[in-house]
Amino acid sequence: MNILVKIVTWTIFLYLVYCGFLFIMQRQMLFPRYLIETPSDNENISGLEKIWIDTSFGKVETWFLPPADSRVSGPAPAVIFAHGNGELIDFWPHELKKLNRLGIGVLLVEYPGYGRSAGKPSQDSITETFTSAYDLLIARKDVDSSKIVLLGRSVGGCAVCVLASVRPSAALILMSSFISVRSFASKYLVPDFLVRDPFDNLAVVRNYQEPVLVIHGKFDEVIPFSHGMTLYKAAKQGKIIIYESGHNDCPPSWDTFWRDIETFLHDSGLINNSQGILVK
Repeated sequence: MNILVKIVTWTIFLYLVYCGFLFIMQRQMLFPRYLIETPSDNENISGLEKIWIDTSFGKVETWFLPPADSRVSGPAPAVIFAHGNGELIDFWPHELKKLNRLGIGVLLVEYPGYGRSAGKPSQDSITETFTSAYDLLIARKDVDSSKIVLLGRSVGGCAVCVLASVRPSAALILMSSFISVRSFASKYLVPDFLVRDPFDNLAVVRNYQEPVLVIHGKFDEVIPFSHGMTLYKAAKQGKIIIYESGHNDCPPSWDTFWRDIETFLHDSGLINNSQGILVK
């Protein structure tokens, strides 16, 4: 009997230690910023504006890519982009510039503590960062504040969803994203109240009134495809695009991806006279 009591006691003790470890380390797991090498030099990209925003924890870097001059007459739509947890804004300008050809500006927002930016990533710090970036963007005379599109990839879906919950936008695009961080607690055999940054994307999507595009790989090994389907079904104006891909190879074809984005933006009334400008 004493042996059984000892086994149970030690099992409970080790489980509590495990839970404590995950509680302390979960932000490092969700935001592995120390594993990402920051480029020492930024490649010169035509038209790019580097803008630092002030937050309560220091300055955070954002980059703005203006729309192509030939496509703009007056204030233009703009996309706010949030990247995955293993990336930096440095990795994305060349791909996102394709939106400029549609007459759309793009604001790339860095996470706190990533790259050259101050602070530490958390739900609160990311909400503050993206809200400040949004306010900066809509104050620009060359941006149409009624046509702000939020685009998030993987954990970036969390960033744009928290932004969508506190600021108006015209459309929401979630690429390989999940319903919430809490939904992964059972995978690690811990109670969900230990999750420090819940990022409830599903609740945001349920309450979102504008068009929502969900993009997900059918064979996603990191964020199960079921998450994408749940988000799509919860949206009031939902559309889903399913690719034959996993997580890191989604989309399998960037040309196809940008054609799909162009179609969604046109169908949502955010761009006019779309004539396959992104088709090579």
